[in-house]
Parts: sequence; structure tokens; C-alpha cells
Amino acid sequence: MGMCITEKILAAHSNADTARPGDILDVEIDARVARDFGGANVVKNIRENQLGIENPDRTFFTFDCNPTGSDQKYAANQHLCRQFAREHGIKVYDINKGIGTHLMIEEGLVYPGATAVSTDSHANILGAVGAFGQGMGDKDIAAAWSKGKVWFKVPESVKLTIRGRIPEKVSAKDMVLNLLARFGANTFLGKSIELYGEEIEFLSLDMRITIASMATELGAVTIMIPPNREVVRYCESRICGKIEPVMADPDAQYAQEIELNAEEYVQMVSRPGKPHDAIPLEELKGTRIDSAFIGSCTNGRIEDMRAVARVLKDHKVAEDVVLKIVPCTDRVWNLCLEEGLMEIFKDAGALVSNPGCAGCAAGQVGQNGPGEVTVSSGNRNFPGKQGLGEVYLSSPEIAAASAVAGFITSPDLIPEGKIEDHPLETENRSEPEAEAGPEVKSPAFSPAKKKAVPGPKPSEFTGKAWFIEQDDIDTDMIFHNRHLTITDIGEMGKYALGNLKDYESFAAEANKGDIIITGKNFGAGSSRQQAVDCFSSLGISCIVAESFGAIYERNAINAAFPILSSPELGNLEFKNGDQVHVNIKTGEILNKRNGISIRATPFSEIQMEIYQNGGLF
Repeated sequence: MGMCITEKILAAHSNADTARPGDILDVEIDARVARDFGGANVVKNIRENQLGIENPDRTFFTFDCNPTGSDQKYAANQHLCRQFAREHGIKVYDINKGIGTHLMIEEGLVYPGATAVSTDSHANILGAVGAFGQGMGDKDIAAAWSKGKVWFKVPESVKLTIRGRIPEKVSAKDMVLNLLARFGANTFLGKSIELYGEEIEFLSLDMRITIASMATELGAVTIMIPPNREVVRYCESRICGKIEPVMADPDAQYAQEIELNAEEYVQMVSRPGKPHDAIPLEELKGTRIDSAFIGSCTNGRIEDMRAVARVLKDHKVAEDVVLKIVPCTDRVWNLCLEEGLMEIFKDAGALVSNPGCAGCAAGQVGQNGPGEVTVSSGNRNFPGKQGLGEVYLSSPEIAAASAVAGFITSPDLIPEGKIEDHPLETENRSEPEAEAGPEVKSPAFSPAKKKAVPGPKPSEFTGKAWFIEQDDIDTDMIFHNRHLTITDIGEMGKYALGNLKDYESFAAEANKGDIIITGKNFGAGSSRQQAVDCFSSLGISCIVAESFGAIYERNAINAAFPILSSPELGNLEFKNGDQVHVNIKTGEILNKRNGISIRATPFSEIQMEIYQNGGLF
């Protein structure tokens, strides 16, 4: 029986003849990356656990979250990482270089068939070149730096085949928004998607990157797009060598095979709050906006910049609208300069920043304020992700056209005249609330100490239930990105669930030993370890969900934080405050109020080993 692309790559990097779904392998990692927000915690783990660096030549820092250095915590963490890099001979792609996932491709660190991990949850963007990339928490990255390998559970694979011709106005961003509208955030949870079709074969690298970059929003481990000749030639030019791409075997086995019709695809926009709440552009035309953002790892490539320039040429951004443009890398920025795109952007009235993640990571230009309505070419519009206002997701072309019009529209329908001359659908906007500024502290690291051998940890818990009846609770709701620079676990607890509506007071009201009961895909979104550690900080004993985001599940396991999942959780008829008994060894979950119990999947052998060890280290 043959193997899928992901299975073949994982097998080849673990000296295994085969890799089948459910196998747990020790996978060698070709490129091991920490960003500026996660890097300080990686350093902390390395130092506190007295670890070394297995191979500095495969180990990298990328400073892309806050390349402007406008935040004291980011500045402190970046400086700390630079010092650590000097000590260990680690290369730093500093604040002038751009987004790390793109640099991995540009610099030849990753190529078809390679493996990579990063503190960036969009490391699976590397599926665009047929490489296996994963976003992971700081404990995983520290392990990869010190050992060169990480454990990984082989995912099931799904084969998506897109038939027919892609309509002329439909961009790569529209394609992936159509997928999100169809499948939502958890249909492919924990699965590897392989994308096929005649039109897919001819997609440019930039278009492939746009699609692959939103695998995380689909809940998938990765979207693997088999590299065509153009992609292989580009990657060969970056590594100065020949590449034999990894392709699925003809008799590869898939968990699902789905065919889709590209001719049904239309221009799409995601409504604020959920990337998968995508609807046809037609239904949102005329919605008034205050600002637009173009950039991010999803749409900051040179093809995106050229498309935006075509829209903006001979136009001006509407008087009461702000347009912010951020190329993804320094190479793209320079191409914009050489090709005259920068002049078009500036003449139109746009603000152009140095390369980086921009508003998506809350560390650069692109943020919006309370009550502000933004059209963004980013990949996420979770509440609070790009600021305190509302964010619609769209293609760069639609974002640029909307900035000129002053309301959501398409490039072919940019009106003449002023905004007030045209009928608009104005959203109901609440008055903005003042928010306290972030508390600033320099990161403090305790000197390395020899850790005591942990005693046996409990396998059963009884506690009060916090019943949060909601699916797709993302990491920005759990631990907002404005707190990412915090490295002290003791400080993290007070921010737990602080960005989840109706649970802003959770941290103040929760008691040690409480148990969280929730829905599907808990912990969707980013790779931030703090979204697990904040609950440990509060003394929450465990979290029980219908399912977990793939990265979140890894981070909880590696932090020895107990989690259980079961699709039958609704049978327990929970109410807030119920007494719950959980046995991680047997998988039993009991609602003591009504005596109803179910059996969830118990801890695996490796999960129990890490748990009893007190964590990955």
C-alpha cells in the first residue's frame, strides 16, 4: 500500500520504511525557527533545562512580528535572542528581512520534501512547495533546537481535487475563502490535505502560498500542493542544487477523496470574527469601511503588490479611509521599488511599511481601533486579532478597491466621485471603549537550576465545571496577542480567556482545580504556548473538549497539561457549576450531578510518559 505526500516525508525523516496515520515518529527537522515573540520563551526553555543546540546551521531566529521595534517588550525579547544567537552561532533574520515562513523558501532553508518547525502557526505555508512545515509551541521548538527532532503523530490525509476552470475574477484568496465557506474550521481538523486539479497544476508559487497559508484556518495540519516544474526550478535556484520532489504514490490511501467544481467559485469576503464565515462579495458590497490593510504571510507577495498597484494606479484612497501596505519580505519590498509600485502606492495615499507580519501579529502597522471597520488581506479576523475593531477578510484587489471607494467593492466597480455621493450600507457601530495600555516589564530569566525528579502525577481529577458551550474558541480569545511577550507563567493566568466574550472575568473567578468543558476545535489559531500555560498558571486541573486544535493539543501534551476529547461530550448534559470527575488513564468523564458518564480516548503511552515526566523536558 502506497503513501501520501506527508506520510512519505515523515517516513523519510524518521528512518522508517512506512508511515501510517496514527504512527508516532521521531522526525528529524531540516529548519528549526523561532520568531521574536516566541524566541524569548525558547531561549528560556533552553537555559532552564540546560539544553544545547544540536546544529546551529539548521537553527534560526526570524524577527517578523514587530520589526519596527515599537514595543518595549518586543525590543527586550529581540535583544535577548540576538545575544543568545551570538553565543551559539545561530543566524538571525533580523527586523529588516521580513516574514520567516517566506524567508525559509527565499533563502533555500526549505524545499520540496523538507521538514521545518517554527513558532509561527502558519509554518504549514511550506506545503506550497511540497514541504512539511508545522507551527509549534516554544517547548517543541526548544526540543527541536536541542535534539534536532520532534515527535509527531502521522495525520490522516484528504485528497481534494478541483475540477473545471477558475473564473477570471476569482483570485487565490477567493479560492481558499470558498473552501472555508464550504468546509468550515474543523471539518479537516488534524488532517493533511493534498490539493489537485488541472488549474492547481498551473498555479504560480505566490498563489500556492496564499492557499497553503490558510490551512490552519481550515483546521488542517497542512495543505500539500504537489510542486510543478516552475516551483521546483525556483527552489533549485535557492539551494543551488537539484531537487526530486516528493509525490504521493499511485496507490496512496486517503481518509477522504472530495471533488469540487472551480467554476462555482466567486469572489468572497469573510465577515468579522471568523475566517470561515465567508460569503459572496455581492452580499457585502456597499458596507462602509474606515481602513484597509494589504499584506501578511497570505497576501504580501510580489504578485499581490502588482495586483494592488493595478487597482490603485490613477486613483486616490478615499479621504476618510486609511490604507496600509506591508510587503512580506525585503526582496518583495525592493521589487516594489524597482518596478515603480511604491510610487503608485504613495501617489494613491497609502502608508507603506517595512516588511513583516504587520497588523496580523499586533506588532506593526495594520491594527485598528474600537469601532473601526477594516478590510484586510490577512488570514485571520478573530475578535481582537488585528485590533479592537471589526475586520473583513478579502483578496488584496478587493481591499485596494474598497480603500479607494470607501466601502466594500470590487476593482471593476470603483465609483467616480466622493463617498457621500454613493449609497452605503453602514454597520451599527458601538462607541469605542478606552483600554488600558499594556504593562511593560523586561523579561526576567532565573539562572539554570537542576530540576528535581517529579513524583507521580494524579491521573484523576474532580472539580467544578466551567461549561463554555462554544466551538472554535481560538488562541486570541484564550490569550490575546497583545500579551505574547510575557515569559513568566505566573503572570499569564490573569489574562486567561480575557478576550472571550462573556468570560472576561474568568481569571478572577476561577478556582484551583476547576475543569473547563467546551466544544469543537478548542485552541484553534496560533501556536502560542501561553494559551496552555495561562490555565496551568491558574491551577485549572484539565480541559475537556469535543476536539482540540492540532497545535494546541501538542502544546498541552508537551506542557503536561491534561486534556481529553470526545465527540460524545454533549451526552453528559453539563450545566455550569456541575461537579466533574475525569480519569485520563481510562478516559472516563463523569457528570456527578446526573451520574452520566462516557469514555473518551485515554492518554496515549507517549502522552502519559510526557505527563508523568512533568513536561517534554
